[in-house]
Amino acid sequence: MTSPRLAPDPTNPRLTRAVEGRDHTGAAQTVKVVEERPLTLYLNGQELVTAMTIGDFPEYLAVGYLINQGMLLPDDVLTGVEYDEDLEVVVVRTERETDYEEKLKKKTRTSGCAVGTVFGDMMEGLADVALPRSPVRTSWLYAEAEEINTPPSLYLEHGALHGTVLCERDRPLGYMEDVGRHNAVDKIAGWMRLQNVSAEDKILYTTGRLTSEMVIKTALMGIPALVSRSGFTAWGVEIARDVGLTLIGRMRGKRFLCLSGEERLVWDADPSAIADDPKTAGRKGAA
Repeated sequence: MTSPRLAPDPTNPRLTRAVEGRDHTGAAQTVKVVEERPLTLYLNGQELVTAMTIGDFPEYLAVGYLINQGMLLPDDVLTGVEYDEDLEVVVVRTERETDYEEKLKKKTRTSGCAVGTVFGDMMEGLADVALPRSPVRTSWLYAEAEEINTPPSLYLEHGALHGTVLCERDRPLGYMEDVGRHNAVDKIAGWMRLQNVSAEDKILYTTGRLTSEMVIKTALMGIPALVSRSGFTAWGVEIARDVGLTLIGRMRGKRFLCLSGEERLVWDADPSAIADDPKTAGRKGAA
């Protein structure tokens, strides 16, 4: 396997900051911590949202966010994606005239329930989702799990981040990370759209929990399989079953648990030949 074609740059000075502190012995330490900065997104002339992000690949984040919120349609023609580093603003332009004033008013009226409003809008888009029946070989899953922590990343050096990998069979195509797992997924979605990367034979691997929102975003992207080292929520599993998404969690060593879409799985790897994860080996109830 090769490292992802698309990956963060841990040496980028904009992404970290040196901070002084003291360790457990009282000794002075200077460490680098991940930056968190605002990025304001516009669609044509309308301001939509300000997201907190580490600041890399802002164009991908903006386009992916619009896709996953149903504001950028599959047949929309992009006429420009402009990023102003000084203003920390991305403007996405389309041939289609857009006006999401009513959606934004609804979000404002619901105040603390704004996230729920966005969630409801995303749910509406699931009715037309038809995920491909692409097979998922267990040998690919084991190869992906082994590879996911090897490319250079900010997480491995500094922590405090979530990562998402887009794979084609057992080959990683792109790795994105951010302070929020949703940002990392949106970056992948934006990259796929701008680079014309198809979704039908892909697998999405995330370091985060398999929640309802993660399942919905993956399904709306047209990706048939979502995998994580982490666990599930009941609603995430329910939605995955409703849309026919293959949902695999607790992927550690030779162990994993598939709670939806098992009909895609091709059991072509012998688990006994895979090294176990010492953290889960022998644990009662470990998948």
